[in-house]
Amino acid sequence: MGKVVDALRARLQTRDLPKTPRGLFNALMRREKGNTQRVADRLGVSRRQVQRIVKGDRDIRKSKPETLDALRREVSKDHQPRVTAKGIKDAKRRGLTIETRASFGFHAAAGSTDDARMRRLTEDVPEELLDDLFEALRNGDEEKAQEIAGEALAREYFRDGGTRADGLDVTFSDIDYIDFH
Repeated sequence: MGKVVDALRARLQTRDLPKTPRGLFNALMRREKGNTQRVADRLGVSRRQVQRIVKGDRDIRKSKPETLDALRREVSKDHQPRVTAKGIKDAKRRGLTIETRASFGFHAAAGSTDDARMRRLTEDVPEELLDDLFEALRNGDEEKAQEIAGEALAREYFRDGGTRADGLDVTFSDIDYIDFH
């Protein structure tokens, strides 16, 4: 996946995803209770291809990169659903804090700019962004999760919760590390 989605998963889940393509495939087959058609639909491949993998006539490791990406994305959607739901409920109740070291730059409404530079920030995620952040996690959408995390940091740090720098457009990139508490 990506750094933001992986950090959210690490915060919300107690076990890692299977490491190998075969392990991921087996997890998806268990989740779909052995229904090869549903697995094929989720991976965007033919039912016959899934049947060959199950039978052992085809090696899942030799599948197209798009299929392997879809496999990882689909398994991650269903991984530890009860643990994830409990973690999300807890995060909504207690709040969620982002700690990161990343490159931040911004463009002010008047056109002035500040070159991006590495900053270490620790800020709370505003409540109104939590649902969007968790939706990005469910979809495995790293780009959207990074955008929402950047917006949360921009609101709290650069715009000081809406009390200053209202038109400031903040860019959040080159993540060195990110952690959620």
